[in-house]
Amino acid sequence: MTRTYTPKAADQQHDWLVIDAAGVVLGRLASHAAALLRGKHKTTFAPHMDMGDYVIIINADKVVLTNGKAAKKMAYRHSGYPGGLRAVSYTELLAERPERAVEKAVRGMLPKNSLGRDQFRKLKVYAGSEHPHAAQQPTEYTIDQVAQ
Repeated sequence: MTRTYTPKAADQQHDWLVIDAAGVVLGRLASHAAALLRGKHKTTFAPHMDMGDYVIIINADKVVLTNGKAAKKMAYRHSGYPGGLRAVSYTELLAERPERAVEKAVRGMLPKNSLGRDQFRKLKVYAGSEHPHAAQQPTEYTIDQVAQ
């Protein structure tokens, strides 16, 4: 009889990965980052444990949206008070806070529970090409995609 492997807490190993978002479509970038944060690329993946890696996304200001979605798509947030719904187009959001646009896309692809919140904390997004995580010696992760 074959036994199902279940990882232990001591088996967790979190690597550091860097993704360059220059010229990458936002949705494709978010789906790759979410899979890396969850740990779905590892053989020790378990849906109930945080087995994923730390993900650093650089050049978030150079991310691309297709089919004119930058002008049509809206990013919403709510203050929690009645009438507190605020909307801003992705054109404005990418101009003012490109990190927020990438974080919003990745957060939507993670589980909506405490495990998803823990996994989201391992995402680091920067608008430029510099990041302060050189001491962790992150490895480069490339996203192969068809031209947009």
